[in-house]
Amino acid sequence: MNKYLIALLAILLTGCSTLASAENKPINAERKVEISPPVELPTDRARPDLPDLGPAPELENTVWLNSNRPLRLADLRGSVILLDMWTFDCINCQHVIPYLESWYDKYQSQGLVIIGNHYPEFGYEADLDNLKQAVARLNIPYPVAQDNDGKTWNAYNNHYWPALYLIDKRGEIRYRYVGEGNYSATESAIQALLADVYP
Repeated sequence: MNKYLIALLAILLTGCSTLASAENKPINAERKVEISPPVELPTDRARPDLPDLGPAPELENTVWLNSNRPLRLADLRGSVILLDMWTFDCINCQHVIPYLESWYDKYQSQGLVIIGNHYPEFGYEADLDNLKQAVARLNIPYPVAQDNDGKTWNAYNNHYWPALYLIDKRGEIRYRYVGEGNYSATESAIQALLADVYP
């Protein structure tokens, strides 16, 4: 075996062990979350400069965790809703959760409502006890709706985990983002919608 091939194998093995150790971190490991400074909006502005993506479909879920009753968008008019489409064993979904927790802590008192819509990818994720354990393990403080039949998932014509939808105080979808990342832009959109004058 020539020395170049040996060197290449050493690099590959080192990279794999580094990747494996990173993947074996506990899912609720402490992560640093950067929070953007507040967005300064002109006081004469009536609505934030975000696209209007149409009315948000109503939530039809009947099983809820971290809530003593089913939540309905009609009852939440005047609040900004962040709807997170997720499933508990999706690593990308797990990476978004610390940001959701931070925004929940920071903006709940200003009118932000975060809802996790749990649509399972695998059969064991549909089990309510497994979902309850995951919500506890991940320290999720906001309401989570079980969506095993995909009613909410399909109503939003969603196809991906994770996907974030921001619904304004009037019940209109104003922002959508699929996947990890874009956290600063998402937080800026939250701030803009919270600053929106309603009605």
